[in-house]
Amino acid sequence: MPSSKAESRYRANLQGEVDSSALYRTLAEVEPNPELATVYRRLATIEDSHADFWRRRLARSGAPVPQLRPGWRTRVLGWLARRLGPSFVLETVNAQEQADIGSYDSQPEAVAGGLPAAERSHARIVQAVAEQVAGPRGMSGPNLARLEGRHRAMGGNALRAAVLGANDGLVSNLSLVMGVAGAVAEPRTILLTGMAGLVAGACSMAMGEWLSVNSSREFYQRQIATEASELAEIPAEEREELVLIYQAKGLGATEARILADRMMSNKGTALDTLVREELGVNPDDLGGSAWAAAAASFGLFSLGAVFPILPYFFLSGLPALVGSLITCGAALFLVGAGTSLFTGINTLFAGGRQVLIGYAAAGITFAIGRLAGVALAG
Repeated sequence: MPSSKAESRYRANLQGEVDSSALYRTLAEVEPNPELATVYRRLATIEDSHADFWRRRLARSGAPVPQLRPGWRTRVLGWLARRLGPSFVLETVNAQEQADIGSYDSQPEAVAGGLPAAERSHARIVQAVAEQVAGPRGMSGPNLARLEGRHRAMGGNALRAAVLGANDGLVSNLSLVMGVAGAVAEPRTILLTGMAGLVAGACSMAMGEWLSVNSSREFYQRQIATEASELAEIPAEEREELVLIYQAKGLGATEARILADRMMSNKGTALDTLVREELGVNPDDLGGSAWAAAAASFGLFSLGAVFPILPYFFLSGLPALVGSLITCGAALFLVGAGTSLFTGINTLFAGGRQVLIGYAAAGITFAIGRLAGVALAG
């Protein structure tokens, strides 16, 4: 009979399969592309069979078989997918699949049941879907452009970018407010400083995001113009580039030349193909709207930055200071919990760590403000 440790492992595996099945079914329900929806439903069906596998293992061990519900992380991702679309959470789902790819390798029951191979197959499928949805160079169109800002280098995840954007406003304005409070400023001064920090920081983020996206668009436009010029001046060389691209994708030389000739017969199609295949740029997108990106960056920063000053609208003195710390502590914990959606680490640990980091930053600026206040006071 398996040990209690093995039974705990069986239950944990069952919970993971229940979560995966529920999430894929949600993605299938909200996916507008019927082909992708079919893929998600098939993945959910396979996860159901894996869940049944662990239920049988539990029953065979004599342990009770629990009726499990999807965990909170799965429910949050499903909620986001229903309201913001499946592409919003797809990179997070893909990251989880890649992280879990070897989770069954050291479990003899899973190996005997063929589960490791199935999980690797799932990871490859989800990776392919994520690449298809994201498009060339991992861009996922206007949604990512509106949300990512300077966090774009973090891996092409709109959910992560949104959480980190709000965190920027929260931590920076909390530090600013605590620094001014440390200097024993009047409550009205603290409130005005916090409001100024909110507006200044949000404007800075918005302007930086507008510049980033607009610069990317201009760079891509120059590349497309250069490609169009080369297509007009040296079409034979561009045709050979297409042939090489198609051969690199696995076509034979004859098939590649036939397809290249077909593309080159229409200059518009040829340019579109060369831009997508050679430059890795989607000419219909170019990173989305710079103004929409700036607006989203402004909103996300403001959302985080408002928490430190909320209590100062209603309170003053020490109660306002304590209220600000409590409000920001709750918001910091939610930010940490949000990061656990795409990192997979323990929610309490992630939230608690974020609170400690935020409070540490606030403590440092409060101490500096107190020292500066004393020095200026003579």
